[in-house]
Amino acid sequence: MPATQALNSLEAVNEIRNNNDGQVVLVLQGGGALGAFQGGVYQALHEAGVEPDWLIGTSIGAINASIIAGNRVEDRLAKLQEFWRLVESSSLWGAFPAWTGVADALSSWTTLTRGIPGFFETNPRAFLGSQVPLGADHAGYYSTEPLRKTLEKLVDFSLINQDHPRLTVGAAHVRTSMMHYFDSKEMDLSPSHVMASGALPPAFPAVRIDGELYWDGGILSNTPTERIFDDHPRRNSLIFAVHLWNPTGDEPQTIWEILNRAKDIQYSSRIASHIVRQREAHKLRHVITKLLEFVPEEEKQDPLLQELAQYHCDTRMHVVRLLAPRLDRESHTKDIDFSPAGIRTRWEAGYEETKRALARQAWLGEFGLLDGVILHEPTPDADPASDIQPGDPLAAPVPPPYKLAAE
Repeated sequence: MPATQALNSLEAVNEIRNNNDGQVVLVLQGGGALGAFQGGVYQALHEAGVEPDWLIGTSIGAINASIIAGNRVEDRLAKLQEFWRLVESSSLWGAFPAWTGVADALSSWTTLTRGIPGFFETNPRAFLGSQVPLGADHAGYYSTEPLRKTLEKLVDFSLINQDHPRLTVGAAHVRTSMMHYFDSKEMDLSPSHVMASGALPPAFPAVRIDGELYWDGGILSNTPTERIFDDHPRRNSLIFAVHLWNPTGDEPQTIWEILNRAKDIQYSSRIASHIVRQREAHKLRHVITKLLEFVPEEEKQDPLLQELAQYHCDTRMHVVRLLAPRLDRESHTKDIDFSPAGIRTRWEAGYEETKRALARQAWLGEFGLLDGVILHEPTPDADPASDIQPGDPLAAPVPPPYKLAAE
């Protein structure tokens, strides 16, 4: 139930911060070129005076998060914009009409064959054959050494290691397939930690940290909200979870559509299960908190009861989901569409979506006593992916206002 009191965006956000040491968390998903949407999200937050207390990211989300955390407030947006200008692919294909899709295809082909300036470049030996020995530290079709130089230029890691805002990046441990979070609260971070979070195989080689190899965290958890729920001590949180891949979609009719839908499922499928699991777990923590109120004081000294009481928690997590829209003629190559038109369109979409979320202020109001995790969808009538069951109809989609702009 939205509050009726008129508050500006920052005041509304600070209602959470002022509630028992609350925090604002920005969670950024992986998705390559789709990450331009996150740039627009941050611009809207920044213009509203809302700066995150904690940033969590995987892959391109880790890169964006590190640029935000690794600069002074007044420099963050400019540095983020500089990064996305740097990785724009050639606009030579703008001569083709946008509706043909030719410009998008040629832009993607350029990315595959040449790489992206300031991000990655081809590793010629990898193209000699899949059995050519490359060494564990160089086994990938591309080298991300250009990204290291970009991070060293745009990110002040000494600021990150002051731990405000806090930065966490997720990576997959190659030998054990376990998710590992590199956290500025626990250790000093460097460009290697960010690069490890974005080392998507087989395109990019694993990154070695303290003798161990790590791959892109997105292959295990592309939206690492669980890090917030597993944090100790937990805090009341307003979580802006930026999702780049659509968890719901129409049945595909062609092979091209199948490739696109399968990729969406691959990188978004964990979102629904995570929300359901965390909602139920946190509800049980609230139940324990309430039940403890009925236990006589003398009984609370029982060692077993004291052990059980450790599982109580009365914090509340508001998850504001910001979902990147589908663009016209979108395909499975969308995550390598670094064309100026693609970047600009997605950036603008992120900006507008976040402004709407800030205006709604859905996290204000009265909620149920046991509501520990509250999911706020982009629009009031949106389909929560966590609630949809097989056979349920999807809500009729709003006609997408976002068309890929011609160059």
